[in-house]
Amino acid sequence: MTRLKELEIPVESLPENEYGRFREWFLERDWERRDRQIEADSASDKLDFLVREAREGKKAGKLGSL
Repeated sequence: MTRLKELEIPVESLPENEYGRFREWFLERDWERRDRQIEADSASDKLDFLVREAREGKKAGKLGSL
């Protein structure tokens, strides 16, 4: 049995209010991981292509104003 399968049983058996709190905790943790990954990608210049695309789009008049 995989670890995921082992976790499914207790999660599925949580009462509704505890499931809601678990879900909030899990989503917050997921967003924190994503934030750390974006920060790491930015620091390693992996996202520079987005800046280049935006500048090219602006030069070409393809970007609207906010």
